[in-house]
Amino acid sequence: MSNPSIAIARPSFFAVCAAGLLALAIAMGIGRFAFTPMLPLMIRAGSADVAAGGWLAAANYAGYLLGAITAARIRLTPQRIGLVSLLAIVVSTTAMGWTGSVAIWLVLRFVAGVASAWALVSTSVWCLAWLARLGRPAGAGILYAGVGVGIALAGLYCWRAGAAGVQPDKLWLQLGALALLGLVVVAALMPRDAGASQAAGRETATTTRQASSGGAPWSLVLCYGVLGFGYILPATFLPVLARAVVDDPSVFGAAWPVFGAAAAASTLVAGAVLGHVSRRRVLAGSHVLMALGCLLPVLHLSASTVLAAALLVGGTFMVATMAGMQEAKATAIGDPTRALGRMTAAFAIGQMAGPVLSSALSGTAQGFGGLFAALVIGAVALLGSAAWLAREPSRS
Repeated sequence: MSNPSIAIARPSFFAVCAAGLLALAIAMGIGRFAFTPMLPLMIRAGSADVAAGGWLAAANYAGYLLGAITAARIRLTPQRIGLVSLLAIVVSTTAMGWTGSVAIWLVLRFVAGVASAWALVSTSVWCLAWLARLGRPAGAGILYAGVGVGIALAGLYCWRAGAAGVQPDKLWLQLGALALLGLVVVAALMPRDAGASQAAGRETATTTRQASSGGAPWSLVLCYGVLGFGYILPATFLPVLARAVVDDPSVFGAAWPVFGAAAAASTLVAGAVLGHVSRRRVLAGSHVLMALGCLLPVLHLSASTVLAAALLVGGTFMVATMAGMQEAKATAIGDPTRALGRMTAAFAIGQMAGPVLSSALSGTAQGFGGLFAALVIGAVALLGSAAWLAREPSRS
């Protein structure tokens, strides 16, 4: 006899995808990356400078790393972790507009980083589990499109608001209000634990009897860390390179929404491709294309190469994220939260190392010499990671 409570709790494919997409859009588009289009507006308003911006970004990176490490240790269901993390993003984003203290901003950006990692890991766990139970694994493309959608919409909102003369403090409040609205919708659509969680719990109980520890293979984790290292360099510095060749503020404002749109579109395409190509090959291919994106501005700095690099990096980093998360979940022994947390931590370490290396090399080179050297190192690391992924056994 079927359990009526599970039957009632069974959500629709649309509800699962919509809740997951919107959760990642809030977590990454606002909690994680809204600071990118906001920083130029804050600098223009005189509320921050480039040095403060660097420290604020570093605080967010550090929080993201801590969130990734601790995600598997929280004694709550993935759904509840997701809701708590989104609420933390609402509060930390809104509070950015309540004060002009850089010290408090550092704390708020750190909290937003922690919450973003929790949201990414927890949403991946519950949403991928429900998609598998519904027999619709290709829906992962819709789920991870949420990151690009969030980046594009938040970037577009900041671009237009900045052009209209909205002050940064008011804009932070507006972004917080948008995040709160999204949280309400996510809470209404998010499936509860009766279905996929019970099935996942039975599966976890079985696998933990077979092995005493869980997690993704370390080779996969290291390759995912290289992805973070290679991606953060162009994602951080392409606007700087663009400014060197195109002195038009409207171009800079549009760059971030275009980056996000490319990320969103790429995951939708990859969601279908992953049904026919192994995840490791998709991950390897993404590494190769991202390496090309790192090299193009180094070989020839122009508006066209910067645009091509933005499309290559923006169009691959979320495909690689999606493929990597799915592969980690598929190969994990035990609770997949630990595997996804380990992957996210490796990514966070990689993206912290990228700017540090670039800054260190910039101290011994003039102009863009240090950045170009870091981009070449990133490209070589990505190509090496791609070769390793391609030679490892593929898994369905």
